Amino acid sequence: QVQLVESGGGSVQAGGSLRLSCVVSGYTYRPNCMAWFRQAPGKEREGVAAIDNSGTTTYADSVKGRFTISKDNAKNTLYLQMNSLKPEDTAMYYCAADFCLRGTVSVNSQFRYWGQGTQVTVSS
Repeated sequence: QVQLVESGGGSVQAGGSLRLSCVVSGYTYRPNCMAWFRQAPGKEREGVAAIDNSGTTTYADSVKGRFTISKDNAKNTLYLQMNSLKPEDTAMYYCAADFCLRGTVSVNSQFRYWGQGTQVTVSS
């Protein structure tokens, strides 16, 4: 069973940066598509960024130019570099993974495997 464990969340002032990490384990075949989602209190979960094995990336409009998704296959780790953070970025951030057709991954894709989340709080 695929397992995802996030880390790197915390509290930061507006304008600051954080880097989230997600370690993937427990698989027979490594999922080729991964993403970051977030959910703020009282709001629906939204896709933030996604990436596939070809390196194709997609982002939600709200984070374009500020967030960067990347992965290190040798370390089985997914990253989300978050710069110029805003109070509206405050949320629980989740890592997700699944298998997808090359070139089709998006922040609206469906994922079967999820981590437990890491909290990001941005103060003004």
